[in-house]
Amino acid sequence: MLLGGSSWASTEHVVYSFTGGVDGGDPASPLVFDNAGNAYGTTVTGGADGCGTVYILTPAGGGHYTHSVIFSFDCFSTGKNPYGGVTMDGQGNLYGTTVAGGSGGICVGDGCGVVYELTQSGGNWSETVLYSFGDSPDAAGPGGGVVFDAQGNIYGTAADGGADGEGAIYELSPTSGGWTERVIHDFTGGDDGALGSLGTLLRDAAGNFYGVAEIGGQFGAGTVYKLSPASGGGWNFTTLYAFQGQPDAAFPYGGLIADANGNMYGTTYFGGTSGAGTVFKIGPAPNARGGWRDTALYSFEGGADGGNPTSTLVFDAAHNLYGTTSTGGDAGCDCGVAFDLSPNGSGWTENVLHTFGTFPDGASPSYGLASDGAGNYLGATPVGGQQSQGTVYQLTP
Repeated sequence: MLLGGSSWASTEHVVYSFTGGVDGGDPASPLVFDNAGNAYGTTVTGGADGCGTVYILTPAGGGHYTHSVIFSFDCFSTGKNPYGGVTMDGQGNLYGTTVAGGSGGICVGDGCGVVYELTQSGGNWSETVLYSFGDSPDAAGPGGGVVFDAQGNIYGTAADGGADGEGAIYELSPTSGGWTERVIHDFTGGDDGALGSLGTLLRDAAGNFYGVAEIGGQFGAGTVYKLSPASGGGWNFTTLYAFQGQPDAAFPYGGLIADANGNMYGTTYFGGTSGAGTVFKIGPAPNARGGWRDTALYSFEGGADGGNPTSTLVFDAAHNLYGTTSTGGDAGCDCGVAFDLSPNGSGWTENVLHTFGTFPDGASPSYGLASDGAGNYLGATPVGGQQSQGTVYQLTP
């Protein structure tokens, strides 16, 4: 493994600076593209009622985009404070979660959150609340995105609720009268881990799901787990790996991605040789019956190379990994970097593509990058920008 710090020639510019008003603020979410090149995301605050928005960025040529709010949450029945962005189905409908609001329970006094769907008709978008979460033992406070299986069921994780109050994994199934929710795993805070992650679950071709738990596990530093369909409609939960802490990886927040060989990749906020987080790879261990092995591909130093990543990674066509860190960089403000990792034959080399924090740039890019399919990447920062309310930026490596 080679330590990075060098920067390749790359360009970054702010696509949109949020004001915190009706346009939204704190865009703490990943972005997703449709086939027309429009990008969609969520803001935690702002909008017509101050409780968050779903927005669209429409290409305007030359790397520029036009921002429009397509839905504002009302803080109550429609939900409050959407994290985790949106997921698009094959018809262009959008699905996401809010950590609060809804009509299912009180939780901390402002609702336990919802799963929602946005559909478009005649250029206008409307919301349907598919499910309002309740108090424990139900899942509560879903802070990540959702994913579908082949039958159209929806899956996600929640940081709160569950039978033990340590978070849960839930399933929503369409029925003739709407949607039915069930908790398919209650985190205990023990060997299985605790809390859901910022990223979505990863589904393989066999219908298994993979994810990370932020804390818990044998060493208290989080886990990687697998959910497998069981006979009778149930699910089998298996802890694949328990992070051990420095110099191993520790405390994963982002989601997982997989290569063609079934290896999975992610980031951890702490751990690694310097304690400032890692990019890790996990796969079946050679000659280990049913075992899995974690390899730290890169350990952040917390300086110019970045530190404390929470992002879900993305691959490019050459199998390089792209991501962001929430801290580090050399702009004088510890505001994070965008980076890539390239295999070098004996390990991986980190290249810093952009250092955030120079006004009016964004800061603390927590949710990673999304490819537009034309060689550019878009991401969001929850703070920074002209009004210090966050930005969307475009990066061209």
